[in-house]
Amino acid sequence: MRRIGTIFWLIGMELRVLWRDLVLLLLVVYSFGPGMYIESSGAGGGGAINNTAVTFVDEDRSSLSRALQTALYPPYFLPPNEARPDEVERMLDWGETTFVVVVPAGFEADVRAGRSPTLQINIDATKTMSASVGTGYLTAIMSAEVQRFAARADLVSSPPLDLVVRRAYNPAGNNVWLSAISGLLNQLSMLTIVLTGAALIREREHGTIEHLMVMPLSAIEIALAKITANALVIFVAFVFSLFVVVQGALDIPFAGSEALLMAGTLIYLFAAASIGILLGIVARTMAQFALLIMLVIMPIMILSGGMTPIESQPIWLQPITFLLPSRHYMEFAQAITYRGADLAIVWPAFLWTFLLGALFLGVSLILFRRSVSGGSH
Repeated sequence: MRRIGTIFWLIGMELRVLWRDLVLLLLVVYSFGPGMYIESSGAGGGGAINNTAVTFVDEDRSSLSRALQTALYPPYFLPPNEARPDEVERMLDWGETTFVVVVPAGFEADVRAGRSPTLQINIDATKTMSASVGTGYLTAIMSAEVQRFAARADLVSSPPLDLVVRRAYNPAGNNVWLSAISGLLNQLSMLTIVLTGAALIREREHGTIEHLMVMPLSAIEIALAKITANALVIFVAFVFSLFVVVQGALDIPFAGSEALLMAGTLIYLFAAASIGILLGIVARTMAQFALLIMLVIMPIMILSGGMTPIESQPIWLQPITFLLPSRHYMEFAQAITYRGADLAIVWPAFLWTFLLGALFLGVSLILFRRSVSGGSH
């Protein structure tokens, strides 16, 4: 009972230190608020376009030219506007539109006659991503619409096998939905490890770690207090980001239980904070800690399965990813969020995450006394 009371006292002391560190608090708020929104919403532009403005200069005024306009629809394109030829240059210069499609007079008549007329597409190339990706989309849509019109049918040809894809989650294939969980993992990993490790190094640099060790405190009490205090701050920010940013601002639905995901996140925070404690012990200064963070954070993010599937990674590397708690977190987080998995399915990933966290904490405690004694010489 005395040990529990001591841990709570240390947690309170750690929280007061964090509360006075305005820079770290602002970093946490930004990372799980605006930073999370920007990272997730921006993911949609990696392989697709969203709400791109298109303007038509319709000199043909035919049923085909109108069909070309109605073929463009959200979420890739905004409903097209029409403009006069003398307005095109001004609209592109001022960024009022990204694409201007010029349909020449007699375009439909040429198609009916079997000739090969051309469409002119003017592009605002300063919008690099929209221009490069959107040109392919626009060309494919225009070509398909002209072919359907020329064939006088909805399809040019009927393939022998018609493949129909139905997605149980994310039916539109929106990349923003798929990137949210990966973004949460990145913020959890980076901030938890940084805050926990920095707290330990701050104690060493201020000389207060020796004061703690001469008090009737054990290494496990000090480590658990730092893990709990920093994990608590990150968890509150995670809950805010989950409900306000992910489900609120980004409007991303959940197929499973938010409570189950939060329970798994608590386990992962324990594992990530244990890694932070270990790095804080290995590093002697804040500069060394920053270099270690660069070496550790990137593999945790890249090899988790959030950026690239585990199956797409080299065969020799895949077994090594089992040693990363982030791989197991991404596994059960995606299962809960995308497939509605319950505890009966994700408990092995929960267990692996906890065991790896306990392993890192155990190694940290073994090195803790040696680190303190080495720093006192």
